[in-house]
Amino acid sequence: MNKKKLIWQLPFLALLIVGTVLIIRQQQSIPYQKNTDFIFGTTYNITYQCDSDLTEGIKAELLKVDLSLSPFNEKSIITAVNQNKDVVLDKMFLDVFNKAMAISKETDGAFDITVAPLVNAWGFGFKNGTQPNPQQVDSLRQIVGYEKVALVGGKIQKKDPRIMLDCSAIAKGYGSDVVARFLRSRGVTNFMVEIGGEIVTSGVNSQRVPWKIGVTRPTDDSLSVSGEIQTVLNVTDKAMATSGNYRNFYYKGGKKFAHTIDPKTGYPVQHSILSATVIANDCATADAYATSFMVMGLEKAQQVLERHPELMAYFIYNDDKGENAVWFSPSLKSKIVE
Repeated sequence: MNKKKLIWQLPFLALLIVGTVLIIRQQQSIPYQKNTDFIFGTTYNITYQCDSDLTEGIKAELLKVDLSLSPFNEKSIITAVNQNKDVVLDKMFLDVFNKAMAISKETDGAFDITVAPLVNAWGFGFKNGTQPNPQQVDSLRQIVGYEKVALVGGKIQKKDPRIMLDCSAIAKGYGSDVVARFLRSRGVTNFMVEIGGEIVTSGVNSQRVPWKIGVTRPTDDSLSVSGEIQTVLNVTDKAMATSGNYRNFYYKGGKKFAHTIDPKTGYPVQHSILSATVIANDCATADAYATSFMVMGLEKAQQVLERHPELMAYFIYNDDKGENAVWFSPSLKSKIVE
């Protein structure tokens, strides 16, 4: 009876194997498309396996994000909010605002989307290169603080009308998430989305292996021409974002001023972390926490990571001897390729 049963099953097994091989061959024959363009003041690179060109759809999604969250777009929702106009908040704005508020609370204000006036005063954002005096810093601190804004009745309520919102430290990550969702909605399972260094991956690359992402070695490279790799991470079905002070800085009066501003003190951070890379389930979260950890410093960042096992981080920092050192989440070890 068992032999007869096996004989009857063999044709079905053969068909199953042949069908599987045909499906794999068909999938391998589908080309990988590549899109490169400019958005949010930076470049983006998107690679995805699809038998049709989705360029226009990708651009449309990114323009929606820009129209919602770009403070440099005069017609955006966030611009209207900053100008205290009565505006209908769309889902994208609400998603990012609510996530930003939640992460601000989790990081005790290290992440703060109201910090723009201080950032601009220190010469970033609009690159004026002017160092503010203590009186100016104290004055600006009066209109900075995530707890001074709230969502009330579908509207943004400010404690001071001069308060400005700037989602630059989360918008690129969110934009990567938006494109990833769009690709998945079109049935795409193998892709990598990168916007200004903020990345979402899914499935495998054109070599049929998991996506490998390099972490740049931190050197004073304001023109981003060095690109020396510190390590390579095997990342797929995850999001990754990196924040660092080694590219965005300027010298004034013989001192180096980094672009990461502590919202509480109003001054550029002086911690030892040179670069913070965060891996999370979504890129907006990874983006925001990478910025937060640059503000918090190594010890406080490690404490946050203990409370959030869903996050993984790779820090490059200056040790007591002034030399570069590395610390990473234990759960990240298996993803380090080299």
